[in-house]
Amino acid sequence: MRTVDCRCMDVPPATPTSQESALPIPSDPEQAAPLFARSVEIMARLRAPGGCPWDREQTFDTIRKYTLEEAYEVFDAIERRDFPHLAEELGDLLLQVLFYAEMAANEGRFTIADVLNHLNNKLVRRHPHVFGEEASRAAGNRAHVDADVKGASAAVLRNWDEIKAAEALHEADAPSAQSAPVSRLDSVQRAMPALAEAAKLGAKAQKSGFDWASWRDLLPKLVEETAELEAEASSDDPARKPAVEAELGDLLFTVVNLGRHLGVDAEMALRGCNLRFRQRFHEMELASVKPLEELGPDELEALWAEAKRKLATSNPEARP
Repeated sequence: MRTVDCRCMDVPPATPTSQESALPIPSDPEQAAPLFARSVEIMARLRAPGGCPWDREQTFDTIRKYTLEEAYEVFDAIERRDFPHLAEELGDLLLQVLFYAEMAANEGRFTIADVLNHLNNKLVRRHPHVFGEEASRAAGNRAHVDADVKGASAAVLRNWDEIKAAEALHEADAPSAQSAPVSRLDSVQRAMPALAEAAKLGAKAQKSGFDWASWRDLLPKLVEETAELEAEASSDDPARKPAVEAELGDLLFTVVNLGRHLGVDAEMALRGCNLRFRQRFHEMELASVKPLEELGPDELEALWAEAKRKLATSNPEARP
């Protein structure tokens, strides 16, 4: 996790508490507002002349990799139900927003106030059932939806999609919009993990009838893609590497869509597999009387099989 050098500030870093509360904590905008303002002030000072040299040197390109790291650290804290740590990780993720906004302000593009204004308007216009149809339209809603959702989440999501689609149509009609044809796949954002993007692309194509009829139909496709990968990978020619990468991508795309047909999220499936691999490998390390690198393939395979058996016995959910 990247941390800001607090020596560049005149305030100490916050110390998260490990105490958990079973009672709801009401949100207090009056308490949060000055703290948020202070965060904006600190970020501005770090980037200002005489501020932190490291922060002043950063650009959108150098910071963006940290954004993905921080998002996954938030994800990890949620999975582990480490709520005190989650509060800290959410602060780190918020830091990324403040950093981008301050850099944009430095370049005369927009400010954190613009970010908040966009967010507030979006929340109001996409929730007419909460804020009222008049407020929703004042915030930019151009869709005609039934605000009486009768407490049904499905109705809320349907309205959300219609309002979002109206926004996209309005943007496409804007004078500054490009005149290039719009694909129905354009609604699937590129800004997401590749596994998630692949699943969404498959689901979107399904609505046009372009999909496999059953998950069983994907099994021969897996064999086909594996054979094509094998054919490309058999060559020792370095110039074939792009082709190997493309064939591996085709195989992964097919696997993701197999998961979609089975109702399994590929990202979550892989995260679960990664965790099981960590656990089994650690069991191998504990069970071996010698360093693993000194063992032969048969010995390593035996340790792996025993680790799988031991973990499956102690934790039935880890059997796969």
